Amino acid sequence: MFTKRHGPPGSPPATLLPHLVDGKVRKPSVQVIEYDREHFVERDVTDLKELATHLDNSKVTWINIDGLGDVEALTLLGEKFKLHPLALEDVLNTGQRPKVELTADYVFIVAQMVYQDKARTICGEQVSVFFGKNFLITVQEEGTYDVFDPVRERIRTGRGAIRKVKADYLAYALLDSIIDHYYPVLEAVGNDIEELEDQLLNKPSREMMHSLHEYKRSLTQMRRFVWPLRDVVNGMLHDPSGYITPPTKVFLRDCYDHTVQLMDLVESYKELTTSLMELYHSSVGLRTNEVMRVLTVITSIFIPLTFIVGVYGMNFAPETADGKKLPLNMPELYSPYGYLIVMALMALIAIGQLILFRKMKWL
Repeated sequence: MFTKRHGPPGSPPATLLPHLVDGKVRKPSVQVIEYDREHFVERDVTDLKELATHLDNSKVTWINIDGLGDVEALTLLGEKFKLHPLALEDVLNTGQRPKVELTADYVFIVAQMVYQDKARTICGEQVSVFFGKNFLITVQEEGTYDVFDPVRERIRTGRGAIRKVKADYLAYALLDSIIDHYYPVLEAVGNDIEELEDQLLNKPSREMMHSLHEYKRSLTQMRRFVWPLRDVVNGMLHDPSGYITPPTKVFLRDCYDHTVQLMDLVESYKELTTSLMELYHSSVGLRTNEVMRVLTVITSIFIPLTFIVGVYGMNFAPETADGKKLPLNMPELYSPYGYLIVMALMALIAIGQLILFRKMKWL
């Protein structure tokens, strides 16, 4: 579900290694959005040297980079916007714990974006955010899909207050979009778990147990992302650098409440999966006990019948070699109705046992 990349053990600090796709370096795509109250420009950038013109202006500039394959481009970006090499290393080494770093030149945020693809598979990737007074940079792993389209649409149409404020509000809007997209993923997981619960009560199977393990692993992974994400929002609320204005902090408090709600949901679903695993083992144990009880009843019925058949199956001679009958040696063998009498006796024994088991509520 989530990929992790780290540099080779023992490599020097701030070592930037490109992310290879199928053994090749894939050039990232770069989109730039510039806006203020009256103006909006959106375009793709092929030469990162053009970004120098987007640094010192009165508009808010959002630079979005999809892909981690071009180290030179990231280095150039770091030089233009004074990004520390260690922060760029964190961008390339995915699987980072969500965090916020407050510096004199910018605020650096690492978050984990979670969503479902068309096949309803839970996917996730790391998103790195740098922002200052008038600029914001987002770096994504692949860019095939992200959760920022609602924010882009708000900027394009000018809905809400996003075009009237600075980059700190844009950073909040992106972080809020990341957090909000956990809800539909958790809702889908919750619905699937509830369906499994109904199936477990009726007919448990190993496939259901496998699904529960997968959901529990996904929830554990999401818990590792949501828990520190709460600390990220809390760190932004107590930002001393001045890049996050008091009006934006009001919205961040609402964002903090969402992270707390997400934690409650994740913990609830984790407990539910644990309970369902216990329910599975209990259901399997109950089914085994039911089978064993039926087999025990059948065995109990056939024990006396087997004894009778065994007695009459003994091959003792009913008479001597000279033709003299032995009356103490199973005289029933001479009865013309012996077979019917024995069969009727075994039937009566079996029926009597069934009635007895029924009264004792064993059946």
